[in-house]
Amino acid sequence: MRNRKWMRIAAVVAAGMVFVSGCGSTTGATTGTTTAQTEAESESSTEEIADNESSEQDGALVIAEQGIFSAGGTTLTSDGTFNPEDQWEETGAGQTAHVDHANVLYQIPENETGLPMVFLHGYGQSRMGWMTTPDGREGWSDIFLRKGHSVFLVDEPRRGEAGATSVSGDISTKTLDQRWYTQFRIGRWEDGKSVANEGSQFPNDEASVDQFFRQMTPDTGMSSDMGADFDNETVAQALAATIDEVYERTGKNSILVTHSQGGGPGWTAANYTDHIAAIVAIEPGGAPTADSPDFKAVTEKKIPVTFYFGDYIDNGDPTIQATASWQGMRQACYDFAETYTELGGNCTVVDLPKEGITGNDHFMFQDLNNDVIADHVENWIQENVEN
Repeated sequence: MRNRKWMRIAAVVAAGMVFVSGCGSTTGATTGTTTAQTEAESESSTEEIADNESSEQDGALVIAEQGIFSAGGTTLTSDGTFNPEDQWEETGAGQTAHVDHANVLYQIPENETGLPMVFLHGYGQSRMGWMTTPDGREGWSDIFLRKGHSVFLVDEPRRGEAGATSVSGDISTKTLDQRWYTQFRIGRWEDGKSVANEGSQFPNDEASVDQFFRQMTPDTGMSSDMGADFDNETVAQALAATIDEVYERTGKNSILVTHSQGGGPGWTAANYTDHIAAIVAIEPGGAPTADSPDFKAVTEKKIPVTFYFGDYIDNGDPTIQATASWQGMRQACYDFAETYTELGGNCTVVDLPKEGITGNDHFMFQDLNNDVIADHVENWIQENVEN
């Protein structure tokens, strides 16, 4: 590419020399005009080439294909007969509702070299969290596209763009931002201000905090504002349908990346699909116990698994309930890894502070060093996952 650019520059310069020397027998006025035009054209072409080279150096991301599809779900049909001449009647007699599916945005890079990655968000979130950061930097979807993976970003059933539901939830209007700020181990909220943990990688300026809170998305099928009635099975089946659809489209198994509450459906999905190449669980809310069907499914299919946990767990504020709860959730993952490894499985728990990567909260993929952690994940993929 660079050689072609310099050849083009050389051609422009050579053309200019031909114009200057070839016009020697013409009048001075004509020669002067032609030379000026040539210099202007040369400068314009050189600037265009420089702009193109600058664009390449800036790392333009080239997408070969992108689109949106729905996967899984059910269709409900009411008793009776639909009357097209009375479509506004209130009972919905004879009509259908297509509900409880996943909505998937996908992008395939021009230079695809790795397995596709399916991303599932956590509680109160949508696929937006993978696509950007509170301060507007690249999210993991773009970062992994640059690493050669196609990405499939899931809005789970009853969330985001997959809001159609078979059960009626209760969209809470409580003011709960600070509850989640605390649970996500970002820091303390004091005197109406975000006070991030010491050494935090969270982008903690006022505008970024505002953007972070505005990522929160209600679940149209839950009544609990704690996630207590989360429908793990429905989400898992739609997730498995997504992974099967990816296989149908690409002929490849998927690396499943889950976050937080999304970790649960990630394990359960292994009961419904044979096309999970690996699971990367980012701070899941726990892991299956050895006597569970989910553990059995992951074990039988010999799926490589890795867990990632951030900072402020061992060294978290002991007066905040989240510290102890995250210690317990991480321990469940250590227990899973120990048993899984004893049975011949491939499993690791990555405790980022022990790797020298500090300052990360529950949203490590949006933190200031999200690229560093993405590199760590990619290295794990290269070493542990068959392409």
